[in-house]
Amino acid sequence: MGEVARGWIRQAEREKGKASFPELFFDLVFVFALLQLSHTLSSDFTSATAGEALILILAVWWVWMNTTWVTNLLDTERDPVRHMLFALMFAGILMAIALPEAFGAHALAFAAIYAVTQVGRSAFTAYAFRNTDQQSAKTFCRITAWTILAGILWVAGGVMNFEWRLLFWTLAIALEYAVPLVGYWVPLLGRAPKETLAISGEHMAERCALFVIICLGETILTTGRNAVEHMGTDLTVVVFCSAFLSTVAMWWIYFHHGQEKAAEKAETTSTPEKVAHDLFTYGHLPIVSGIILTAVGEDFSLSDTEARGGFSHMAAIIGGPVLFLIGNIWLKVSAGSRFPTSHLVGIAILAVTGIASSLLANYALNVAATAALLVTAVWEYRGHRR
Repeated sequence: MGEVARGWIRQAEREKGKASFPELFFDLVFVFALLQLSHTLSSDFTSATAGEALILILAVWWVWMNTTWVTNLLDTERDPVRHMLFALMFAGILMAIALPEAFGAHALAFAAIYAVTQVGRSAFTAYAFRNTDQQSAKTFCRITAWTILAGILWVAGGVMNFEWRLLFWTLAIALEYAVPLVGYWVPLLGRAPKETLAISGEHMAERCALFVIICLGETILTTGRNAVEHMGTDLTVVVFCSAFLSTVAMWWIYFHHGQEKAAEKAETTSTPEKVAHDLFTYGHLPIVSGIILTAVGEDFSLSDTEARGGFSHMAAIIGGPVLFLIGNIWLKVSAGSRFPTSHLVGIAILAVTGIASSLLANYALNVAATAALLVTAVWEYRGHRR
Protein backbone atom coordinates (compact mmCIF):
# COMPACT_ATOMS: atom_id res chain seq x y z
CA MET A 1 0.00 0.00 0.00
CA GLY A 2 2.99 2.28 0.59
CA GLU A 3 3.89 2.21 -3.09
CA VAL A 4 0.32 3.14 -3.99
CA ALA A 5 0.21 6.02 -1.50
CA ARG A 6 3.61 7.28 -2.69
CA GLY A 7 2.08 7.87 -6.11
CA TRP A 8 -0.44 10.29 -4.63
CA ILE A 9 2.21 12.89 -3.69
CA ARG A 10 3.34 15.52 -6.16
CA GLN A 11 6.83 14.62 -7.26
CA ALA A 12 9.62 17.19 -7.35
CA GLU A 13 10.27 16.64 -11.04
CA ARG A 14 6.63 17.29 -12.02
CA GLU A 15 5.55 20.75 -13.14
CA LYS A 16 4.15 22.18 -9.89
CA GLY A 17 3.29 25.68 -10.95
CA LYS A 18 0.30 24.98 -13.15
CA ALA A 19 -3.22 24.28 -11.98
CA SER A 20 -4.54 20.93 -13.22
CA PHE A 21 -7.85 20.35 -14.97
CA PRO A 22 -9.39 18.58 -11.93
CA GLU A 23 -8.58 21.66 -9.84
CA LEU A 24 -10.22 23.97 -12.38
CA PHE A 25 -13.22 21.65 -12.47
CA PHE A 26 -13.40 21.84 -8.68
CA ASP A 27 -13.37 25.67 -8.83
CA LEU A 28 -16.61 25.68 -10.82
CA VAL A 29 -18.50 24.80 -7.65
CA PHE A 30 -17.42 28.06 -6.09
CA VAL A 31 -18.92 30.12 -8.89
CA PHE A 32 -22.28 28.77 -7.71
CA ALA A 33 -21.39 29.30 -4.05
CA LEU A 34 -20.40 32.93 -4.64
CA LEU A 35 -23.56 33.58 -6.65
CA GLN A 36 -25.57 32.20 -3.72
CA LEU A 37 -23.72 34.42 -1.25
CA SER A 38 -24.11 37.63 -3.23
CA HIS A 39 -27.77 36.90 -3.98
CA THR A 40 -28.47 36.22 -0.28
CA LEU A 41 -26.81 39.47 0.77
CA SER A 42 -28.50 41.61 -1.87
CA SER A 43 -31.93 40.26 -0.97
CA ASP A 44 -31.59 41.12 2.73
CA PHE A 45 -28.62 43.29 3.71
CA THR A 46 -28.68 44.40 7.35
CA SER A 47 -26.07 44.45 10.10
CA ALA A 48 -27.39 41.09 11.30
CA THR A 49 -27.34 39.41 7.88
CA ALA A 50 -23.95 40.96 7.16
CA GLY A 51 -22.58 39.22 10.25
CA GLU A 52 -24.09 35.93 9.14
CA ALA A 53 -22.71 36.42 5.62
CA LEU A 54 -19.25 37.10 7.04
CA ILE A 55 -19.23 33.70 8.75
CA LEU A 56 -20.39 32.03 5.54
CA ILE A 57 -17.77 33.83 3.41
CA LEU A 58 -15.08 32.76 5.88
CA ALA A 59 -16.37 29.17 5.71
CA VAL A 60 -16.48 29.05 1.88
CA TRP A 61 -13.01 30.58 1.64
CA TRP A 62 -11.63 28.13 4.21
CA VAL A 63 -12.97 25.10 2.34
CA TRP A 64 -11.47 26.34 -0.91
CA MET A 65 -8.13 27.42 0.60
CA ASN A 66 -7.61 24.22 2.58
CA THR A 67 -8.37 22.20 -0.54
CA THR A 68 -5.85 24.31 -2.45
CA TRP A 69 -3.16 23.49 0.13
CA VAL A 70 -3.94 19.80 -0.29
CA THR A 71 -3.88 19.86 -4.10
CA ASN A 72 -0.62 21.78 -3.86
CA LEU A 73 0.87 18.73 -2.12
CA LEU A 74 -0.95 15.83 -3.78
CA ASP A 75 -0.90 14.77 -7.42
CA THR A 76 -4.33 15.54 -8.86
CA GLU A 77 -3.57 13.36 -11.88
CA ARG A 78 -3.84 10.27 -9.64
CA ASP A 79 -7.25 8.60 -9.48
CA PRO A 80 -7.65 8.55 -5.67
CA VAL A 81 -6.90 12.27 -5.45
CA ARG A 82 -9.29 13.00 -8.32
CA HIS A 83 -12.00 10.97 -6.63
CA MET A 84 -11.42 12.93 -3.44
CA LEU A 85 -11.79 16.18 -5.40
CA PHE A 86 -15.02 14.99 -7.03
CA ALA A 87 -16.41 14.07 -3.60
CA LEU A 88 -15.49 17.56 -2.37
CA MET A 89 -17.19 19.07 -5.42
CA PHE A 90 -20.43 17.26 -4.64
CA ALA A 91 -20.24 18.34 -1.01
CA GLY A 92 -19.52 21.90 -2.15
CA ILE A 93 -22.62 21.96 -4.35
CA LEU A 94 -24.75 20.77 -1.43
CA MET A 95 -23.20 23.48 0.78
CA ALA A 96 -23.94 26.12 -1.84
CA ILE A 97 -27.56 24.98 -2.07
CA ALA A 98 -27.86 25.29 1.71
CA LEU A 99 -26.19 28.72 1.89
CA PRO A 100 -29.32 30.95 1.63
CA GLU A 101 -30.89 29.16 4.61
CA ALA A 102 -27.67 28.25 6.40
CA PHE A 103 -28.79 30.15 9.51
CA GLY A 104 -32.34 28.89 9.13
CA ALA A 105 -33.96 25.69 7.90
CA HIS A 106 -30.77 24.23 6.39
CA ALA A 107 -28.47 24.95 9.32
CA LEU A 108 -27.78 21.35 10.31
CA ALA A 109 -27.30 20.25 6.70
CA PHE A 110 -24.82 23.06 6.03
CA ALA A 111 -22.89 22.41 9.24
CA ALA A 112 -22.73 18.64 8.76
CA ILE A 113 -21.56 18.89 5.14
CA TYR A 114 -18.96 21.50 6.05
CA ALA A 115 -17.62 19.39 8.93
CA VAL A 116 -17.45 16.18 6.88
CA THR A 117 -15.66 18.05 4.07
CA GLN A 118 -13.00 19.49 6.36
CA VAL A 119 -12.37 16.31 8.35
CA GLY A 120 -12.48 13.98 5.34
CA ARG A 121 -10.03 15.97 3.25
CA SER A 122 -7.50 16.32 6.09
CA ALA A 123 -7.73 12.64 7.03
CA PHE A 124 -7.28 11.62 3.39
CA THR A 125 -4.13 13.76 3.13
CA ALA A 126 -2.70 12.36 6.37
CA TYR A 127 -3.21 8.86 4.97
CA ALA A 128 -1.57 9.83 1.66
CA PHE A 129 1.58 10.91 3.51
CA ARG A 130 1.73 8.10 6.05
CA ASN A 131 4.36 5.95 4.31
CA THR A 132 6.31 8.68 2.54
CA ASP A 133 6.66 11.71 4.82
CA GLN A 134 6.04 11.16 8.52
CA GLN A 135 6.37 14.85 9.43
CA SER A 136 3.74 15.90 6.88
CA ALA A 137 1.51 13.00 7.94
CA LYS A 138 1.72 14.14 11.58
CA THR A 139 0.96 17.71 10.54
CA PHE A 140 -2.24 16.59 8.84
CA CYS A 141 -3.10 14.40 11.83
CA ARG A 142 -2.92 17.58 13.90
CA ILE A 143 -5.07 19.40 11.35
CA THR A 144 -7.59 16.54 11.38
CA ALA A 145 -7.84 16.72 15.16
CA TRP A 146 -8.64 20.43 15.01
CA THR A 147 -11.17 19.99 12.20
CA ILE A 148 -12.95 17.35 14.29
CA LEU A 149 -13.18 19.78 17.21
CA ALA A 150 -14.38 22.58 14.96
CA GLY A 151 -16.81 20.19 13.26
CA ILE A 152 -18.38 19.35 16.63
CA LEU A 153 -18.98 23.08 17.20
CA TRP A 154 -20.47 23.45 13.71
CA VAL A 155 -22.86 20.52 14.11
CA ALA A 156 -23.79 21.52 17.67
CA GLY A 157 -24.64 25.01 16.44
CA GLY A 158 -26.71 23.52 13.65
CA VAL A 159 -29.17 21.95 16.11
CA MET A 160 -29.46 24.97 18.43
CA ASN A 161 -31.55 28.13 18.27
CA PHE A 162 -30.31 31.13 16.31
CA GLU A 163 -28.45 32.92 19.12
CA TRP A 164 -26.51 29.83 20.20
CA ARG A 165 -25.91 28.88 16.58
CA LEU A 166 -24.33 32.25 15.90
CA LEU A 167 -22.10 31.87 18.98
CA PHE A 168 -21.01 28.30 18.23
CA TRP A 169 -20.32 28.98 14.57
CA THR A 170 -18.36 32.12 15.40
CA LEU A 171 -16.23 30.09 17.82
CA ALA A 172 -15.78 27.34 15.24
CA ILE A 173 -14.61 29.60 12.42
CA ALA A 174 -12.39 31.63 14.78
CA LEU A 175 -10.80 28.39 15.97
CA GLU A 176 -10.12 27.21 12.42
CA TYR A 177 -8.51 30.50 11.42
CA ALA A 178 -6.40 30.65 14.60
CA VAL A 179 -4.89 27.16 14.74
CA PRO A 180 -2.43 27.63 11.82
CA LEU A 181 -0.97 30.56 13.78
CA VAL A 182 -0.08 28.24 16.69
CA GLY A 183 1.33 25.47 14.49
CA TYR A 184 -1.71 23.19 14.92
CA TRP A 185 -0.61 22.42 18.47
CA VAL A 186 -2.25 19.36 20.00
CA PRO A 187 -1.51 17.49 23.25
CA LEU A 188 1.22 14.83 22.99
CA LEU A 189 2.16 15.78 19.42
CA GLY A 190 2.84 19.45 20.22
CA ARG A 191 3.32 22.02 17.44
CA ALA A 192 3.96 21.08 13.84
CA PRO A 193 7.60 21.77 12.85
CA LYS A 194 7.99 24.85 10.69
CA GLU A 195 8.42 24.50 6.93
CA THR A 196 7.78 20.75 6.77
CA LEU A 197 5.26 20.87 3.90
CA ALA A 198 6.75 21.00 0.40
CA ILE A 199 4.63 23.93 -0.74
CA SER A 200 4.91 25.19 -4.30
CA GLY A 201 4.60 28.96 -4.09
CA GLU A 202 4.13 29.28 -7.83
CA HIS A 203 1.19 26.89 -7.77
CA MET A 204 -0.39 28.61 -4.76
CA ALA A 205 -0.08 32.02 -6.43
CA GLU A 206 -1.74 30.77 -9.61
CA ARG A 207 -4.58 29.08 -7.71
CA CYS A 208 -5.39 32.27 -5.76
CA ALA A 209 -5.21 34.34 -8.93
CA LEU A 210 -7.71 31.98 -10.53
CA PHE A 211 -10.01 32.33 -7.54
CA VAL A 212 -9.89 36.12 -7.87
CA ILE A 213 -10.82 35.65 -11.54
CA ILE A 214 -13.78 33.54 -10.40
CA CYS A 215 -14.90 36.31 -8.03
CA LEU A 216 -14.57 39.00 -10.70
CA GLY A 217 -16.42 36.78 -13.16
CA GLU A 218 -19.17 36.29 -10.58
CA THR A 219 -19.44 40.09 -10.32
CA ILE A 220 -19.94 40.37 -14.09
CA LEU A 221 -22.51 37.54 -14.06
CA THR A 222 -24.44 39.16 -11.23
CA THR A 223 -24.32 42.60 -12.84
CA GLY A 224 -25.44 41.24 -16.20
CA ARG A 225 -28.34 39.33 -14.65
CA ASN A 226 -29.53 42.37 -12.71
CA ALA A 227 -29.08 44.68 -15.69
CA VAL A 228 -31.42 42.44 -17.72
CA GLU A 229 -34.01 42.57 -14.94
CA HIS A 230 -33.87 46.36 -14.44
CA MET A 231 -32.82 47.69 -17.84
CA GLY A 232 -35.12 50.42 -19.08
CA THR A 233 -33.77 53.80 -18.00
CA ASP A 234 -30.70 55.82 -18.90
CA LEU A 235 -29.52 55.65 -15.29
CA THR A 236 -29.53 51.85 -15.43
CA VAL A 237 -27.26 51.99 -18.46
CA VAL A 238 -24.94 54.38 -16.59
CA VAL A 239 -24.77 52.06 -13.58
CA PHE A 240 -24.18 49.02 -15.77
CA CYS A 241 -21.26 50.72 -17.56
CA SER A 242 -19.90 51.94 -14.22
CA ALA A 243 -20.11 48.45 -12.73
CA PHE A 244 -18.27 46.94 -15.67
CA LEU A 245 -15.53 49.58 -15.41
CA SER A 246 -15.14 48.92 -11.68
CA THR A 247 -14.61 45.21 -12.36
CA VAL A 248 -11.96 46.03 -14.97
CA ALA A 249 -10.29 48.44 -12.52
CA MET A 250 -10.20 45.78 -9.79
CA TRP A 251 -8.70 43.31 -12.26
CA TRP A 252 -6.02 45.85 -13.17
CA ILE A 253 -5.20 46.78 -9.56
CA TYR A 254 -4.75 43.14 -8.57
CA PHE A 255 -3.12 41.63 -11.66
CA HIS A 256 -1.01 44.44 -13.06
CA HIS A 257 1.45 44.47 -10.17
CA GLY A 258 0.25 42.83 -6.96
CA GLN A 259 -0.26 39.29 -8.22
CA GLU A 260 3.08 39.30 -10.02
CA LYS A 261 4.92 40.40 -6.88
CA ALA A 262 3.09 37.82 -4.77
CA ALA A 263 3.96 35.04 -7.22
CA GLU A 264 7.61 36.13 -7.32
CA LYS A 265 7.81 36.27 -3.52
CA ALA A 266 6.15 32.86 -3.13
CA GLU A 267 8.42 31.26 -5.73
CA THR A 268 11.75 32.54 -4.40
CA THR A 269 11.24 32.54 -0.62
CA SER A 270 13.09 30.20 1.73
CA THR A 271 9.99 29.97 3.99
CA PRO A 272 7.20 28.90 1.62
CA GLU A 273 4.72 27.86 4.34
CA LYS A 274 4.91 31.20 6.16
CA VAL A 275 4.71 33.19 2.93
CA ALA A 276 1.78 31.08 1.71
CA HIS A 277 -0.13 31.85 4.90
CA ASP A 278 0.69 35.59 4.79
CA LEU A 279 0.05 36.16 1.09
CA PHE A 280 -2.66 33.65 0.29
CA THR A 281 -4.42 32.00 3.23
CA TYR A 282 -5.06 35.29 5.03
CA GLY A 283 -3.86 37.94 2.59
CA HIS A 284 -6.40 37.19 -0.12
CA LEU A 285 -9.40 37.04 2.19
CA PRO A 286 -10.15 40.82 2.23
CA ILE A 287 -9.62 40.94 -1.54
CA VAL A 288 -12.17 38.18 -2.15
CA SER A 289 -14.61 39.60 0.42
CA GLY A 290 -14.30 43.06 -1.12
CA ILE A 291 -15.16 41.76 -4.59
CA ILE A 292 -18.22 39.91 -3.29
CA LEU A 293 -19.41 42.99 -1.38
CA THR A 294 -18.84 45.15 -4.46
CA ALA A 295 -21.09 42.81 -6.46
CA VAL A 296 -23.80 43.28 -3.82
CA GLY A 297 -23.40 47.06 -4.05
CA GLU A 298 -23.77 46.96 -7.81
CA ASP A 299 -26.95 44.96 -7.37
CA PHE A 300 -28.32 47.70 -5.11
CA SER A 301 -27.30 50.36 -7.62
CA LEU A 302 -29.15 48.59 -10.43
CA SER A 303 -32.29 47.65 -8.50
CA ASP A 304 -32.69 50.96 -6.55
CA THR A 305 -30.93 53.40 -8.84
CA GLU A 306 -32.30 56.65 -7.40
CA ALA A 307 -32.65 55.59 -3.75
CA ARG A 308 -30.55 57.59 -1.30
CA GLY A 309 -29.66 57.73 2.36
CA GLY A 310 -29.57 53.98 2.98
CA PHE A 311 -26.70 52.92 5.24
CA SER A 312 -26.79 49.30 4.07
CA HIS A 313 -26.56 50.38 0.43
CA MET A 314 -23.67 52.72 1.17
CA ALA A 315 -21.88 50.02 3.21
CA ALA A 316 -21.91 47.68 0.21
CA ILE A 317 -21.29 50.18 -2.60
CA ILE A 318 -18.43 51.95 -0.78
CA GLY A 319 -17.33 49.24 1.66
CA GLY A 320 -16.62 46.64 -1.02
CA PRO A 321 -13.98 48.71 -2.87
CA VAL A 322 -12.46 49.87 0.45
CA LEU A 323 -12.05 46.28 1.60
CA PHE A 324 -10.61 45.32 -1.78
CA LEU A 325 -8.01 48.10 -1.64
CA ILE A 326 -7.05 47.25 1.96
CA GLY A 327 -6.48 43.65 0.89
CA ASN A 328 -4.27 44.78 -1.99
CA ILE A 329 -2.22 46.96 0.35
CA TRP A 330 -1.66 43.92 2.57
CA LEU A 331 -0.76 41.76 -0.43
CA LYS A 332 1.70 44.19 -1.98
CA VAL A 333 3.45 45.14 1.25
CA SER A 334 3.73 41.47 2.28
CA ALA A 335 5.18 40.66 -1.14
CA GLY A 336 7.92 43.23 -0.62
CA SER A 337 6.58 45.93 -2.90
CA ARG A 338 6.72 49.58 -1.92
CA PHE A 339 3.72 50.92 -0.05
CA PRO A 340 1.01 51.69 -2.64
CA THR A 341 0.15 55.34 -1.95
CA SER A 342 -2.36 55.19 -4.79
CA HIS A 343 -4.48 52.81 -2.74
CA LEU A 344 -4.63 55.26 0.16
CA VAL A 345 -5.78 57.94 -2.29
CA GLY A 346 -8.53 55.62 -3.50
CA ILE A 347 -9.61 54.83 0.06
CA ALA A 348 -9.67 58.56 0.88
CA ILE A 349 -11.93 59.27 -2.10
CA LEU A 350 -14.22 56.45 -1.03
CA ALA A 351 -14.29 57.71 2.56
CA VAL A 352 -15.31 61.20 1.47
CA THR A 353 -17.99 59.69 -0.75
CA GLY A 354 -19.26 57.63 2.16
CA ILE A 355 -19.50 60.70 4.39
CA ALA A 356 -21.57 62.46 1.74
CA SER A 357 -23.66 59.36 0.97
CA SER A 358 -26.86 60.78 2.49
CA LEU A 359 -26.84 63.42 -0.26
CA LEU A 360 -26.17 61.02 -3.10
CA ALA A 361 -28.37 58.50 -4.90
CA ASN A 362 -27.17 54.93 -5.36
CA TYR A 363 -26.17 55.51 -8.98
CA ALA A 364 -23.98 58.46 -7.95
CA LEU A 365 -22.36 56.40 -5.18
CA ASN A 366 -21.62 53.66 -7.68
CA VAL A 367 -20.07 56.07 -10.18
CA ALA A 368 -17.97 57.65 -7.41
CA ALA A 369 -16.76 54.23 -6.22
CA THR A 370 -15.79 53.32 -9.78
CA ALA A 371 -13.99 56.65 -10.17
CA ALA A 372 -11.99 55.93 -6.99
CA LEU A 373 -10.90 52.54 -8.32
CA LEU A 374 -9.97 54.03 -11.70
CA VAL A 375 -7.94 56.79 -10.04
CA THR A 376 -6.14 54.13 -7.98
CA ALA A 377 -5.37 52.00 -11.04
CA VAL A 378 -4.12 54.91 -13.15
CA TRP A 379 -2.08 56.41 -10.30
CA GLU A 380 -0.35 53.09 -9.59
CA TYR A 381 0.25 52.42 -13.29
CA ARG A 382 1.85 55.82 -13.85
CA GLY A 383 3.91 55.41 -10.67
CA HIS A 384 5.39 52.13 -11.90
CA ARG A 385 5.97 53.58 -15.35
CA ARG A 386 8.07 56.31 -13.74
